[in-house]
Amino acid sequence: MMPEMSTLWKRANLRDRWETSPLWVRMLGSGILLAIAIYLPFVNRYPFAYIRTDLSTGGSDWSGVLTTIVIYMIVATGLNVVIGMAGLLDLGYIGFYAIGAYSVALFGSPDSPVTKWFAAHFGLSEGWSVPFVICVPIAIAIALMAGVILGAPTLRLRGDYLAIVTMGFGEIIRIISRNANGLTNGPNGVTNVPTPPGPTTATGQPFFNPIDGYRWYWLCLAILLLLIWLVRRLEYSRVGRSWLAIREDEDAAAVMGVSGFKFKLWAFAIGAAVGAIAGLLFGSKQQFVEPTGFALNLSFLFVAMVVIGGSGNVVGALFGAFLITYLPERFRFLSDARPFCFGVALVLVMILRPQGLIPNRRRARELEDRRLEAEEVATDD
Repeated sequence: MMPEMSTLWKRANLRDRWETSPLWVRMLGSGILLAIAIYLPFVNRYPFAYIRTDLSTGGSDWSGVLTTIVIYMIVATGLNVVIGMAGLLDLGYIGFYAIGAYSVALFGSPDSPVTKWFAAHFGLSEGWSVPFVICVPIAIAIALMAGVILGAPTLRLRGDYLAIVTMGFGEIIRIISRNANGLTNGPNGVTNVPTPPGPTTATGQPFFNPIDGYRWYWLCLAILLLLIWLVRRLEYSRVGRSWLAIREDEDAAAVMGVSGFKFKLWAFAIGAAVGAIAGLLFGSKQQFVEPTGFALNLSFLFVAMVVIGGSGNVVGALFGAFLITYLPERFRFLSDARPFCFGVALVLVMILRPQGLIPNRRRARELEDRRLEAEEVATDD
C-alpha cells in the first residue's frame, strides 16, 4: 500500500500536491508568496537584483513595471470571467479599461471639461472636482451600465460575430475619446487626474506620488488580492456553475433551465467593472489620460494574457499577464528584435501548449478529447 501511495505522489503534478497538502502547508506557502510579492519593489537595492528591469538600456522604473504588471493582472482577472468562465470572446475589453481611466479623469480632475461644466452651471468654486473615493463607484457604475448596454443587444450573437461587435465597441470608445473635445478634451487628454487619499510625505508630496512607486504597487496588489478572492467565490457559486454550463454547451444549459442570456450579461457586466477598476488605477497613477493609451492592439494583448496563461483558470490568467508584461521589459536590451522574439514565443506556446501554460483542468480535458477525436477521424479516413 505504501509503495503505491509513493508512486502516486511522484506522478502527481505540482497542482495536485498543492491541493492535497494540509491546510497549514498551504497557508505557509501562501504567506511566503505574499511576502515575496511585497518585497519585490526592493530587489533593485538588495540581492536577486537580476530580475529587475535594466535602466541602462532604457527600461522603465522597476516599481513602475511592477505596478503595470499588477494592473494588467487585474485586467486578466476580469477578462478571465468573460472568456474563461462564460466562454465569450471579447476583443474590445480595452473599452471598459478606458471607461475606468476616463471616469476618474473627467470627474476627479479640476481641468476636465466635465468638472468645469458643473462648476459653471451649479455655482461651484473654480477648481472643483469630485473626490477620488467618490470617483471609484462612479467608474464602476458607468462600466456596469456600458457592459449592460453593449451586452443586451449583442450577447445573442456567438463566436466570431460577438468578437467583431466587441472589437467595434473598443474602437468606438477610443474614437469618442479622441474626437469629443467638449467631453474628453480630445487628443490633448486630461491632466491632474486625482490620486488616492493619504497623508502627505515629509517632502510635501502626496502619499501616492510618482517617486515612491512601491506605494502604488502595494495598493494595486491589495486590490488584486481582494478581486481574486471575490472572483474565486463567484466561480464556485451558482452563477459560476451557470457560466461553466453555458461555456460547455449553451443549448444543453438552456434545456436544463439555465438562462444563457441573463448569465452572459452578468459575466459581461462583472468583467466590465473589474476592467474599469484596472483603468481607474492606471489613469490615477499616470495622472494623465489621453486616447492613444487605449489602442485596440492592447485589447488583443489582454486576450493573449488569458489564453496563453490558461483560459478559465485565475492563476493561469495571472501568470499570463505577468509573462506578457514583464518579459518585454526585462529583455529590452534586444531592442528591435523584441517584437519578433515575442511573436515567435506566442506561436510556440500555442503550438506546444494550446490549453495554456497553467490550464483549467476541465478546459485541458476538453482539448485533449478534441485531439483524440481528430486523431480517430484521421485514422478512419
